[in-house]
Formats: sequence, structure tokens, C-alpha cells
Amino acid sequence: MSTPPSAAPARPHPLHVLRTTVFASGTLLLLVAVGVVLRQPLLIPPLAASAALVHSAPGLPISQPRNLVAGHLTAAVIGYGTLAAAGSNGWSAAVAAGLSVGAMMLTHLSHSPAVATAVIVVLQAPHPLPFLPLLGLASVLLVLIGLLPGRVGGHPVRYPLSW
Repeated sequence: MSTPPSAAPARPHPLHVLRTTVFASGTLLLLVAVGVVLRQPLLIPPLAASAALVHSAPGLPISQPRNLVAGHLTAAVIGYGTLAAAGSNGWSAAVAAGLSVGAMMLTHLSHSPAVATAVIVVLQAPHPLPFLPLLGLASVLLVLIGLLPGRVGGHPVRYPLSW
């Protein structure tokens, strides 16, 4: 017996799309502005993906603050460990990404954009002293700005659902 195809999800209301777009763009612009002030790049691709999750899918477990912040930091540490053990190359980046997935699953910190953080660490080898605190700062800023839409923008899902 076959299962009937499920109906496509309803399209979001245009005002919800506009709110989400404005808050996501504002969050990313804030990361750029803070990076300019600190004279360090704060916006990296995995954080843009994290902002997309926080603002467009705030109810998902991978969007919650604990997963976002700890997921990025866990993946970065694994990236640095892999970099130290195997050097900077595509093979090592792939291993770091896979190890990050496993570590996040074991610790219940799954945040898929963080896997790319491990890859960036291995391939670009940023110095850990500025990189790790800046990554933590940027992650926390994403969470803090993620709190706003449900409080001032009428977002249908309150963020966070859990800490």
C-alpha cells in the first residue's frame, strides 16, 4: 500500500518573509560592522548559514543557542586538532568535517553550518587566539539578534525554544 504524497508546505506570509530577510541581513551587517571595528573578519560563511537557520527556522533543534555556539566552537577545536595532526589540505579538511559531525552528534550539539567551520580552520589555518574568541563573539551575537524578531517583529516562533 503506497502512501499518498504529502501536501507541499504552505508558503510563508510575505510580511514574515520580509521580517526574516530584514533581521537576517541586519544580523550579518552587524557582524561585518563589529569586524570592521575590531579590524578582524567576523563574518565567515558558516555564520551566514547559522543566521539563516536562526531567522528562517528558529524552531529547529540545530538553530538553538547551545547548538549554534557550542557547535561552532567544537568544530573549530576539532579543526585545529586535525590541522596539528595532519596539516592543511583537502584530505585533512574532509576528516575534520567528518569528525565534527560525529562529535556534535555525540554531544547533542548538532549544528550543520559548524561543519564548515572545521573545514575553514584546516584550510585557512587562522591563528587560534583571535579566531576562537571572535567565533564565540559572532555566535553569541547571532543568538542575541535572533531573540529580537519574536519580541519586536511578530515572528510566529519564539526563539529560542531551549537554551
